[in-house]
Amino acid sequence: PNATFRVKLDGDGHEVLAHLSGKMRKNYIRVLPGDRVRVELSPYDLTRGRITYRYNK
Repeated sequence: PNATFRVKLDGDGHEVLAHLSGKMRKNYIRVLPGDRVRVELSPYDLTRGRITYRYNK
């Protein structure tokens, strides 16, 4: 319901919890398991972030 996903980072393999940004929610952009996404990490808590873009397959 709150569009939170567990995202695995490419560089170091860490996992972060990330939620969809408002524009992605507004435009009904679907994110499915296995999709490659761009994530903005929070400077205060590096285990949380925001999904801002879904790359084409």
